[in-house]
Amino acid sequence: MGNPQIDQFERQIREKLPTHESPEQAAEAFRRDAENLGVAFTKEMIDNLDAACAAVRASMEEVEILRRCSIIKLREDWYGGPKATDRHWPALEGYLRNTKGWGGDAVDSMDETSTEVVSLLANPAGDQFRCRGLVVGYVQSGKTANMTAVIAKAVDAGYNLIVLLGGMTNKLRAQTQRRIEADIVERHRHLWQLYTTGEDHGDFTVPANGSFTMPVEGRAQLVVMKKITSRLNAFHRTVRKTPPAILKSLKVLLIDDECDQASVNSAKDDYDITKINDAIRSIIRSLPAVSYVGYTATPFANVFIDPFPHNKEELDDLYPEDFITSLPRPKGYFGTREVFGTDPVDADEETPTEAGRDMIRVVPEDELGLLRPERAADKDIFQPDIAPSLENALLWFFASCAIRRKRAQSGAHMTMLIHTSPNVAQHRKMAETVRSWLDANSSDLRSGRGDAFRRMTALLEEEVDRVPPPASGDMSAPGGASDLMDELGEVLDALEIAIENGESEERLDYTGDPKTYIVVGGAVLARGLTLEGLCVSFFLRTAKQYDTLLQMGRWFGYRHGYEDLPRLWTTADLADSFRALAHIEEEIRDDIEIYRDRKVSPLDFAVRVRAIPGMAITSATKMKHAYRTSISFEGRHVQTIRFDHRDDDIVAGNWKAGARLIDDCEAEAKRAETDRAPYYKEVPADAIRRFLTAYDISDRHMDLKKGHLLGFFDDARERMPHWHVALITAGKGEPSSKALGSIGPVNTVTRSKLRDTDEAYADIKALMSKSDILVDAAHIPETLKGARWEDLKRCRPPVPLLLLYPIAANSGPRADSTTRFELDAVDDLLGIGIVFPGERDRSGDYFQVSIDAPTPEQLDEEEQVEELDRPEPMLIND
Repeated sequence: MGNPQIDQFERQIREKLPTHESPEQAAEAFRRDAENLGVAFTKEMIDNLDAACAAVRASMEEVEILRRCSIIKLREDWYGGPKATDRHWPALEGYLRNTKGWGGDAVDSMDETSTEVVSLLANPAGDQFRCRGLVVGYVQSGKTANMTAVIAKAVDAGYNLIVLLGGMTNKLRAQTQRRIEADIVERHRHLWQLYTTGEDHGDFTVPANGSFTMPVEGRAQLVVMKKITSRLNAFHRTVRKTPPAILKSLKVLLIDDECDQASVNSAKDDYDITKINDAIRSIIRSLPAVSYVGYTATPFANVFIDPFPHNKEELDDLYPEDFITSLPRPKGYFGTREVFGTDPVDADEETPTEAGRDMIRVVPEDELGLLRPERAADKDIFQPDIAPSLENALLWFFASCAIRRKRAQSGAHMTMLIHTSPNVAQHRKMAETVRSWLDANSSDLRSGRGDAFRRMTALLEEEVDRVPPPASGDMSAPGGASDLMDELGEVLDALEIAIENGESEERLDYTGDPKTYIVVGGAVLARGLTLEGLCVSFFLRTAKQYDTLLQMGRWFGYRHGYEDLPRLWTTADLADSFRALAHIEEEIRDDIEIYRDRKVSPLDFAVRVRAIPGMAITSATKMKHAYRTSISFEGRHVQTIRFDHRDDDIVAGNWKAGARLIDDCEAEAKRAETDRAPYYKEVPADAIRRFLTAYDISDRHMDLKKGHLLGFFDDARERMPHWHVALITAGKGEPSSKALGSIGPVNTVTRSKLRDTDEAYADIKALMSKSDILVDAAHIPETLKGARWEDLKRCRPPVPLLLLYPIAANSGPRADSTTRFELDAVDDLLGIGIVFPGERDRSGDYFQVSIDAPTPEQLDEEEQVEELDRPEPMLIND
């Protein structure tokens, strides 16, 4: 355990160090000030002061920047981390530790990752430079905190103009400005010149003198502006009017927060660049010394940027040519892994951790007509009602708030989100509907009687049974609603209903006393705007832009002390989309890690990641480069996890295709026996092609399309003339209802379906177990726990492997599962898994495909969202 006095002395020395040349001088100044106040230093105090001085001196030694999180282009090493004489980072660090109460591990982690990002910027000592990078974080994970740390260290290192593109709405921009001011500017207010303010309408305008001012050594200028054409053009005009001597002195750090929103070129052809994109490019080109860094949690659109929009020699101005950094997953983060789980090691025996939390509740289709207008034309006349699912969401929110108060969390913010429509008028009507329901039911809830209280009692019992609190820790389960009466009254007393959209005047305020909010809103809630203590989300927004969809996951973040309480009410279709996107998002992060280990450049990385099969998941206009693009299955494994299990023709047809393949294998291939399972060797590619042609892959797969698979197969046919085929069965499984070709009936495996999914198809989440891909491996690792798929594939021969899975029609879940139901298929299903040889980053193994174009309905919906939920930018005469 450390010495508290040494720690205190060390903090005092660090505070004085920026105005002194050495730790020894700072220590002497501290001692002199203390003695002037009457403090008499004993020998022990002098020894402790010397120890503190030595600790500060040791921290000033050069350290190696490991760059654990980045793939980079070779560059000059110019930044060795914060110096003891820095001003802004030490002040921010002390503020986080001492005022905000951050733990040491959290501060140290942010210190390390922000140092890594700053080391990848251009050296501000240079006269001219242009650096472009991308930082990938997690939704609601502290990206802004990393950003503020990067700003503080960059200013300490010599950057003197910080420009932050903070969203596309006044409220989000203002929130970002206030955060930067509170965290950095107010620590040394006299060292900052601000061109923008924290008011909703405090955006950038051309200064009175028409230009930026000459930077003063040791000081910095700050601009936080919306990413809209009028503001960007005003900024560009200011740059153009700035005298050359001043412009030459400006060392600019341009940070694009949520850089996949609007920045990515979304014009109809390469030369008709969108206005916003064009404005950002123009700004970058007009600055002699600039580092551009995009921050995002959903890099789907970014990986579709064409690196060479005009020709193979001219690189795109926004392309992250210099570095791509993936921030590590923060400790205690509540994200997609907690909600949707992870790929199981053994698909037959999914563990509770792999299954994820049972927190999604499906809103029935027949209730949607009560909650939102079916046609956009009815947006002004439709009156929403409190459907049973919305009532359950409200009751659970009140119960969860009461439970948190019972757990001594009454000093924390608590929030519920209701997001049913992009229409501003509907936000107002929904808020009125909720208020009316509260007026009618709050007295019964306070007194513990009436229908509402009885429903809450039953709901509380059901929810705690489905998601019990952890056995360890201080998260106790309530005995029942009657045990929460006092706390429930406090919740209703504190409750406020707020509307957050582009037109609302009120502002969510989490800066003072703890708040209990029900927030009704639209697009302003979809990106960036933080909802503190979010526990319940009622979410019906039918976004077809899947990168936006994942950004709407406001329920991700930190939920310390109430990890068992968050719930999401949504449609089955949206839940399925979230689940599929979470898997693809993890694949992108895995790719960054793999490519970093293999020293692949950012340019090579993006070409590879754009090629993930089925990445048709960003907005209709952003995907212009993806309509005709290169994709590859090289080094990947794919599996069918979604089945049209109630379609007799498809189920029977797939079984028939499998039976014919088995007969072809028996006739044309060699049978190999292993301790794990028999498999066929030297299966001709023609037999595999016939099978894949006949086999029906459900259209419900987001990242596995039959046309793409066959296209790659044909392109790679010469390199893959022979395959291995294995039949994966269960030793004690039920015999199949039909023969699988000449080998007769086979033992089936069990794969139950996820509980809260669309009834039209079955989602089993995972078909393959990690051990399955080792059926033809020369050697087997001692343990599969913690092993990456990529590592296991290296144990295999360089031959493509097709795995066949006969699945029992009545596959049931484990007795303790709360997330699965019986499969209930019309007959036994046949699933397939394919393991392709090769490395993901090998060049040349790509083929051209056409990604599905957006439907008229998708385009219409995007236009509606833009039209209904985003106000026109306020025009300011410059």
